[in-house]
Amino acid sequence: MIDILNIVAAILTIALGAFGMLAPRYTAGVLDLKTGETTMGLSELRASVGGMFVIVGAACLWLGTPWAYAMMGFVYLGAGLGRGLSLLLDKPPFPKAHLYFLFEAVFAAWLLIVNLPLAQGLSQ
Repeated sequence: MIDILNIVAAILTIALGAFGMLAPRYTAGVLDLKTGETTMGLSELRASVGGMFVIVGAACLWLGTPWAYAMMGFVYLGAGLGRGLSLLLDKPPFPKAHLYFLFEAVFAAWLLIVNLPLAQGLSQ
């Protein structure tokens, strides 16, 4: 069951990252981002919202180890930390920002709580 949920998390990560990488204008609209006078904003979306998540998810599927999935958990932990800080300081639109935070927190918690002990050999 752990393996299946890990794989599902990786596939969802790849799918969501693919939107950022392949459809940055759509992603910008969903995230309430605006591009400027240059295409640098699209480049950043393709890189940080897209490609990074595609590769993290793909690496997890390729490596298939608890350490790989734990590292994806750390990525989601970082995203959740940034989003949580934004919720406190920026007061973004409540439903959308909280939904994204919940998604990041659940993925971080699952991936770290389940995979870190396995990676460290603390449970089998």
